[in-house]
Amino acid sequence: MQTVVIVIHLMIVATLIGAVLLQKSEGGGLGVGGGAGFMSSRGTANLLTRTTAVLAVGFFVTSLLLSWLASYDRKPSSIINANPASQTQPAGPATPISPPTGGGILDSLKKADEKQQNQTVPAGPQAPRSQ
Repeated sequence: MQTVVIVIHLMIVATLIGAVLLQKSEGGGLGVGGGAGFMSSRGTANLLTRTTAVLAVGFFVTSLLLSWLASYDRKPSSIINANPASQTQPAGPATPISPPTGGGILDSLKKADEKQQNQTVPAGPQAPRSQ
C-alpha cells in the first residue's frame, strides 16, 4: 500500500514541477512563446493555475497519507517505566579448561589426536552419520 502511494506521490511531484515551470514568469521562464486559441496567454494562465492548485492539493494529501502510513503500527513507549534487563551469565563451557601440565599446546593437541585414533576403529566402510 505504501509503495503505491509513493509512486503516485512521485508522479504528482513530477507533474507539479512541469506545471510550475510552464507558467509565465516575470523573467520569461519556459512559458516563453506566443500563440492564439486554446493556449493563448490568458487561457494558459487559467489552465496552468488550476492544474497547479489541483496538483498541490494532491501533493499535500499524499504527503499526509504517507506520514500516517509510516506511523500506523508505531506504539508509544516510555523509557522511564522500562524494566532493567536481567543480567545473565555469559555463554561458555560449564567447567573451566585446565592448562596443559606437560609441554605446550602442540603436545596437548597431539595427545587429543591420539585419543581420537585409539577409540573404536570400524572394521569396514561405514555410512556417514550426521552429528
